[in-house]
Amino acid sequence: MVLKERLAALKKRIPPQTCLIAVSKTHPASSILEAYACGQRVYGENKVQELCAKQEELPGDIEWHMIGHLQSNKVKYIAPFVALIHGVDSLKLLKTIDKEGRKNKRIIPCLLQVHIAEESSKFGFSPEELREMLAAGAWQELEFVELRGLMGMATFTEDKAQVQREFHSLKVLFDEVKERYFADSSDFKELSMGMSGDFELAIEAGSTMVRVGSALFGARDYNL
Repeated sequence: MVLKERLAALKKRIPPQTCLIAVSKTHPASSILEAYACGQRVYGENKVQELCAKQEELPGDIEWHMIGHLQSNKVKYIAPFVALIHGVDSLKLLKTIDKEGRKNKRIIPCLLQVHIAEESSKFGFSPEELREMLAAGAWQELEFVELRGLMGMATFTEDKAQVQREFHSLKVLFDEVKERYFADSSDFKELSMGMSGDFELAIEAGSTMVRVGSALFGARDYNL
């Protein structure tokens, strides 16, 4: 199946209100242009250097999402153009994004990453850490950051029930945070969860954004 057919098949499985983020990491610009020609405009990258290189080379109306772990010292490179940063996992990083947003005179949209998987991971707030950070209130002083929602990744497992539990837990947390801190914000509405192997379960649980790479572009060549 060629990319055009894979994209069309994906869009039949993803409801129109759910944003498809085409995860283009390690895939060449030619593949992105092929998807672009079919109307796909939203792409996700997980490395700053690759994201910046592609942003310079490819059409200006592409919406670039940073979906990988972001180090504070790399924020300055993507601050001028990034459409959404998915993996904000600390107040320190949020403050750095705010500082770079000020320099670039633009408000940078962000999602707070929550660690929901049962497998170990270095990244993401625990639900309790997220509650504590929001309750402390320092984030409300940041003028050049806009919190748009939450992001999480389920455990990589064949256990469908476990994945469903993890996605459901993030949706419950999202609803709690929305009601407590963002009830008056129409912009706090995004729940980014679900990848190639589990996006349909994520959509059932309430995901508004799915990050799909291999199901669209095929297997990645990590030697690129």
